[in-house]
Amino acid sequence: MDKNYVRMVMVLGIIGAIVALALANVYKITDPLIQKNRKQTIKEAIKEVLPEAKTYKHKTVKEIDVYIGLDDTGKKIGYAFKSEGPGYQGTISVMAGANKELTKLTGIYVMEQIETPGLGARISEDDFQKSFRKLNIEDIIEYVKNKEPSKDNEIKSITGATISSRSVVDNLNKTIDVLRKALKNG
Repeated sequence: MDKNYVRMVMVLGIIGAIVALALANVYKITDPLIQKNRKQTIKEAIKEVLPEAKTYKHKTVKEIDVYIGLDDTGKKIGYAFKSEGPGYQGTISVMAGANKELTKLTGIYVMEQIETPGLGARISEDDFQKSFRKLNIEDIIEYVKNKEPSKDNEIKSITGATISSRSVVDNLNKTIDVLRKALKNG
């Protein structure tokens, strides 16, 4: 074997090991900060979708993160729950709030999304998120295109971003169904 070839492989191996060690240290430093920011985002999202809640208890139900909102006296006022699923370009993560009977949404808060800027990313805008307030969830949530909602379980999809709008609705419907069945059974 050629000496230059062996030397090149050794140098590349050493450089690779140094870079891997550096990346591991960067992860070790940044991961706690990322986790802290995630917890803060969850707190803000819960406050947004359950504004009357003074405190909350965390519970995992069928792999769904559920936050039981409590008033000053410790009485349950509703649920905040995380709903995640595929969007047009990636995962959409939404915190939704519902009354304690799981019949009406109190709101949604889009926590994470990587949808198309100017189109699907508009699911993070206040107008879209506000359309879920007081939405009837006794039946499945529906979306309408190019017209105003006529029923209390409908939202208007974002023009040019029907897939993103539909994804939020579909993900919420699936999560609400699982949550309703699980909470009914105990």
